[in-house]
Amino acid sequence: MTPHPSTAVPRSLFVFSIFYGGMVCIAGVLGNKQVALGPLAVEAGIFAFLLLVTVSSAVAELHGRATANRLVQYGFVPLIFSILLLLAVLTVPAAPDMEPERLAAFDLMMRATPRIWGAGIVAYGVSQTLNVTIFAAMRRGVGKFLWLRAGTASALSQIVDTLIFITIAFYGAFPIGQLIVGQMIAKVVLSIVLVPPLIYFFVALGRWLDGTGAERAA
Repeated sequence: MTPHPSTAVPRSLFVFSIFYGGMVCIAGVLGNKQVALGPLAVEAGIFAFLLLVTVSSAVAELHGRATANRLVQYGFVPLIFSILLLLAVLTVPAAPDMEPERLAAFDLMMRATPRIWGAGIVAYGVSQTLNVTIFAAMRRGVGKFLWLRAGTASALSQIVDTLIFITIAFYGAFPIGQLIVGQMIAKVVLSIVLVPPLIYFFVALGRWLDGTGAERAA
């Protein structure tokens, strides 16, 4: 049965939701690698997180703040289930013919303490919600400057994300001050450089998917 037009999910929201769920899951995997970008060193999961903040901002622009907040909330589902599935896989014995080197590499990459997993969940929820809140709030003052709203919201939310994650995950284990500062600088720079062009791309893509052209969600 064809859904009633009033209850049909906009195509852009459907596509962005699938993409968002994928980025939520892959961010933790990418975070196992530290990448060097000139003088900056940052965990590679930031690239997935920048896509998350950009997509949630695009959804807020196209479909409103409330819808974007629901997208963030629904993001907990793939995040938590991916952790549970990973825990299940880690507890199942490996096949006898699996190379020891591959098994050791998998365990090294995928194992984390409950403290780190908890830090990731809390940091995700707070920072992504903050990103949507700041992006939507700035619409009243600088609504025409989409790049400014997206870049500012991303930079501020990534600062909070870094504070929460590193503090919960590593406080007391070793001095975290220098790590926090370094990660903040790297994430703010990447937010300023990457998010502005990405937000224009995703908003334009969303309008094309919905066939709305230059129209905007109220």
